[in-house]
Amino acid sequence: MTSIHFENRRIDCRPGVSVAAALTAAGERSIREAGPGDARGLFCGMGVCQECRVRVDGRSGVRACMVTVRDGMRIARMPGRAVPGDCPEGGAAEDLPEAPDLLVIGGGPGGLTAAAVAAESGADVVVIDERPALGGQFFKQPASAAVLPPSLAGDRQFERGRQLIERARSSGARILDGAEVWGAFAPNEFGVLKGSSSWVMRPKRTVVATGAYERGLPVPGWTLPGVMTTGAAQTLLRSYGVLAGQRLLVAGNGPLNLQVAFELQRAGAKVAAVAESALPPYRTSPVDAARLFLSAPRLVLDGLRYLAGLRAAGVPVLWRRVLKAVQTADGGLAATLVRVGDEGGPADRTIEVDAVCVGYGFQPNNEVLRCLGCRHDHDERRGHLVTVRDEHCETTVPGIYAIGDCCGLGGAPAALREGVIAACAAVRSLGFDLTAGHARACDRAAQTLRRHRTFQAALWRLFDAPRYQTELATPDTLICRCERVRLRDLDAAFEDGNATIGALKRRTRLGMGPCQGRYCAPVAAAMLERITGTGVDEFSLFAPRVPIKPVSVGDIAGVQAATE
Repeated sequence: MTSIHFENRRIDCRPGVSVAAALTAAGERSIREAGPGDARGLFCGMGVCQECRVRVDGRSGVRACMVTVRDGMRIARMPGRAVPGDCPEGGAAEDLPEAPDLLVIGGGPGGLTAAAVAAESGADVVVIDERPALGGQFFKQPASAAVLPPSLAGDRQFERGRQLIERARSSGARILDGAEVWGAFAPNEFGVLKGSSSWVMRPKRTVVATGAYERGLPVPGWTLPGVMTTGAAQTLLRSYGVLAGQRLLVAGNGPLNLQVAFELQRAGAKVAAVAESALPPYRTSPVDAARLFLSAPRLVLDGLRYLAGLRAAGVPVLWRRVLKAVQTADGGLAATLVRVGDEGGPADRTIEVDAVCVGYGFQPNNEVLRCLGCRHDHDERRGHLVTVRDEHCETTVPGIYAIGDCCGLGGAPAALREGVIAACAAVRSLGFDLTAGHARACDRAAQTLRRHRTFQAALWRLFDAPRYQTELATPDTLICRCERVRLRDLDAAFEDGNATIGALKRRTRLGMGPCQGRYCAPVAAAMLERITGTGVDEFSLFAPRVPIKPVSVGDIAGVQAATE
């Protein structure tokens, strides 16, 4: 066992778990103070929201979800206005790569596939991933055999991820985990930070595979400790063997919530209910249901297995219900649900739980692509930007390829195929010859990619539901979690004539916090669209800026000095 100290409390935990997992397992949900009486805890679980920043051994701004425990580590809560100063853990990197043939940013399904194919073709490949372990959100792996819950033994998703990671490592690709791309400048020029080392990389080609993160839903109480994304709850379980709580509510929209609820229930949690804002899929479109099964029968059978397992365990699945509010209650949380279409009416029911897991869709993690100047269109139906690419996954910036959910949410199966396609195109453009096997794999990937895109389109028609922005918020509801900007602050700014997102930012500090507007900008853009009647495009959001993620000024100064 490993021992850490949180405030004045000693906590024993398994080696290899994240600080966030260790604190959650010990019942410590409040780990940061955003302001007087405004406690925060783990929210996204993947390093995006910056809510779980703590002080570790005297260093401020450490994301608890991104750092593994060390024996004797001392952790303290951070006050609301502490300087972020975050950087990944680890010592100085040696033999830093500067000009590989191919740089792959992101170690999830698409990125690892692209790296393996390119390296096997003879290219010099470097993979950068900010997390301490490879696999991304879909193929996340257990930190050790000791943390693997018995209910997940033999899990097919674990095994497929392990095989892909092993393939990438044995391909000859150099993998830098715990490293972060903080700057994207001219085409194929990136500022990189790993431990105490920072440098500039200038690869010949780049594949961006940075994935996506879960949308927030601004409702009263959504910033309370114990309210987290379904992805965070799944990471706690699958990577560290930790339950988000003993009694849980899962609320949101989409099939991931059913999988997470099923896994949590099997691992020993009591799932009080699953609140899904869509109609039951079997009541929407039989044609889409048939397309779903024909394009990916195994995935459909998995979904049916989750539903059957929840039903057998007595977990109610409440269709056409949405989370309206969360408040504290008897040491836990009380979540209020309402029927979709009756958002202004009385509560449909209130459920007391330890934690509320929310998943109302995703946003592409596209900051690197936007910084590079890659063109994006806006998907009105899904409410997010889509990267413009050709059939080889190359963006409008030559030499920059984009794959997976960072381009517009196609799912892990599509990302795997896009990884093959992008890698083959990149190595061909560099003058490398593909093996006959890789050429055939590229042709198969193009064919199966169409099938997976058909699957995704049919899936989201079946799970079609209102895409809430501020409809459930009250005037006091926080819209910008970092800077504590409330809905009433935005309404007042609108009334004073601030009709652009930049004007709102200057007036209210919206988006000026450590998450850099990743949660509040889409909400504010939707409000502006409704009020001004103008459509949303890539210029409706905050302009992408460097650093892409918070880093210390000292690290940036080090890069500048090294490149002069």
